[in-house]
Amino acid sequence: MAFSSPSFLSFPPSTPTWSYDVFFSFRGMDTRNTFVAYLYPALNQRGIKTYKDDKDLERGKTISPTLLKVIEESMISIVILSPNYASSTWCLEELTKILECMETKQQIVLPIFYHVDPSDVRHHRGSFGKALNKHQKRFKKDTKVQKWKESLQKVANLCGEHLKDGNEYEFMHKIIHWVESTIVKSTYQLDIAEYPIGLESHLKDLNSNLGIGRNDITLMIGIYGTGGIGKTTIAKAVFNSVGHQFEARCFLANVREISSQEDGLIQLQEKLLHELLGNFASFNIGGVGGTNVIKQKLCSKRVLLILDDVSELRQLKEIAGNHNWFGPGSRIVITTRDQHLLTYHQVDLTYEVQGLDDNQAIQLFSWHAFKRDKPVESYVELTKCIIGYAKGLPLALTVLGSDLRGRSIQEWKSALERYERSPHKDIYEILKISYDGLDDNEKDIFLDIAFIFKGNPIEYVMKILDSCRFSSSIGIARLKDKCLINVHDQCVEMHDLLQEMGKEIV
Repeated sequence: MAFSSPSFLSFPPSTPTWSYDVFFSFRGMDTRNTFVAYLYPALNQRGIKTYKDDKDLERGKTISPTLLKVIEESMISIVILSPNYASSTWCLEELTKILECMETKQQIVLPIFYHVDPSDVRHHRGSFGKALNKHQKRFKKDTKVQKWKESLQKVANLCGEHLKDGNEYEFMHKIIHWVESTIVKSTYQLDIAEYPIGLESHLKDLNSNLGIGRNDITLMIGIYGTGGIGKTTIAKAVFNSVGHQFEARCFLANVREISSQEDGLIQLQEKLLHELLGNFASFNIGGVGGTNVIKQKLCSKRVLLILDDVSELRQLKEIAGNHNWFGPGSRIVITTRDQHLLTYHQVDLTYEVQGLDDNQAIQLFSWHAFKRDKPVESYVELTKCIIGYAKGLPLALTVLGSDLRGRSIQEWKSALERYERSPHKDIYEILKISYDGLDDNEKDIFLDIAFIFKGNPIEYVMKILDSCRFSSSIGIARLKDKCLINVHDQCVEMHDLLQEMGKEIV
């Protein structure tokens, strides 16, 4: 095992630092002296740093690098789609850049349909259709016209505000309230791991599958893996990364633990309703249960809901029973140790969390043990032993790194001998949760594999178990669902720490 020096640390992107709270994209001839003239100073008076490009930069034929940088560094872009918006190539270029930042920088985009019909924007009708036809004649086969069409279609599919004949003053204050509440939501972040090594790639994979911006569908996503593999950390990172793009968001932690308490599921339902409907909402659903209330109150609301550490089907049925409980565009993320729960609940996609590779494991352990990204020279060989022992499990690397921090080489050697006889209690307790959720038949099969059959061909193992009157087919399937074993090259495999846990139990 080589200790290469990585060119970069795999720390996930932190909460972006924005230069501006709000960027305005608008057609000056339509709104400069009306709607924007009132909204811009109103936001600034409330301490919301707002940028409108017609004041600060001279317009040229193409958008300057300075303006592109301003768009990138704005937390929120408000796109005011007025009758003549599409006639400006400048506005269309701005819009394309804004939507790019929505995808790459998790920028929040609010379209305002100012005296235009959203369907005209989406389907390129009316003044939008006429403007695009002119651009097509002017630029002929230039592909940017097609990009503008796609951008208009995409922005029209986002949740926005529509002013048709209403009171502009009241409408403006509605926008101000939305901006203020969005900024508050965007600055609220969950604490994640101190050294979240390897998290960036997980976050990239999940965010690409979440389909943020597609508000025509509701998706349920399952994250599964063995205990201590990092499911909760990944779910928190998803919450921090994209949560601000929803009308409301809620992270329900410790679902397994809380639901085991008296009226625990009711507590979770009440918390869900409270957080997704706002602090002003108060629900006391008592022994009746809140499934009907959840369906009635949230069926038109676009939410991000994360259910962390789900262990039983009834928890899903009581909290997130169906896609139609939540409004179009909602995303429901479920973390669990039990893959079969996700299959039975018919989630739309599943994501298995794998352990860290050797370089990532070295970094994570070293940060906890040495407060640097690689080991001190005299501890290199001992670090290799720890990496081999932990087998990429973030929990083990974190616990052992913290436990050995500041200790002598002799103390490290002594600790390693102890770990090989018996797992660290903090690791043992986390891993044992999965074992405790098994029935007696499954527990016996798990312990037999831990003691005798690890590494043996699956057919041989099942034959022996069946001869001992164990129900091996369903038992082994359940252990695989619980991420306690896996079958590789037709052989039964088990993480070394899970094997140690089994031996410790006996």
